[in-house]
Amino acid sequence: MNTYTQSARSELCDTSADTMPSWKRALDIVSSLVALPVLLPLVTIIAMITKVCSPGPVLFKQPRIGLRGKPFLCYKFRTMKMNADTTGHQAYLHQLMGSNAPMIKMDAKRDSRLIPGGWLLRATGLDELPQIINVLRGEMSLVGPRPCIPYEYEKYTSWQKLRFAAHPGLTGLWQVSGKNKTTFNEMINLDIRYANTKTLWLDLKIMLRTGPALLEQVLDTRKGRKAAPIDNTQSLVTTESHARPTNSPQLSLV
Repeated sequence: MNTYTQSARSELCDTSADTMPSWKRALDIVSSLVALPVLLPLVTIIAMITKVCSPGPVLFKQPRIGLRGKPFLCYKFRTMKMNADTTGHQAYLHQLMGSNAPMIKMDAKRDSRLIPGGWLLRATGLDELPQIINVLRGEMSLVGPRPCIPYEYEKYTSWQKLRFAAHPGLTGLWQVSGKNKTTFNEMINLDIRYANTKTLWLDLKIMLRTGPALLEQVLDTRKGRKAAPIDNTQSLVTTESHARPTNSPQLSLV
């Protein structure tokens, strides 16, 4: 089915790989701590603007799927209005998983559920800054496959689940290899490739390529928003549900 399936299956079954490589854990901790003096003022500004622009909590936590299919609570800045309807997300995701269409995020459709400036937070990846908490806790890494939502995981085939042989990351090989211009299966193959070949050099290379990739994403999203009418019905590929989950209360910075 793809060139990485057999070797990835072997790694996925190797329980000794549950421990993150020492070089990768060291890179995560050192990089996160070094960046904190810069990130803290930025996080404070984002939190204040979000609180003023939209009623409700600034942060929310959402169940995501991590290494070897293990669930964890992922932290993000809230970018959508409270209790925004996300029912269309599952249908849109199902469509992407079964087609060869590029995984274009619907931010470019001027989704009316986004809070003011929410599209920019998502396009720049600033909405994911709170995931530094997940990185320091060892649930995520700076580099790795994106953590998916549980109902997305349930739709994965056995070979697609091989992407979970690596800790999920803030950025990754897929994110710097075209992202919204790739298909769902191309994303899966890139993630499996990373899980099988992760090295210190590869992580550093991906981190260096993340900035230009985000800039390209911002420009593409901005261009799409200018050309598109406001869309009140579509969902985002990575939509977060802002309705309060029964056992997962949202968190607020203020």
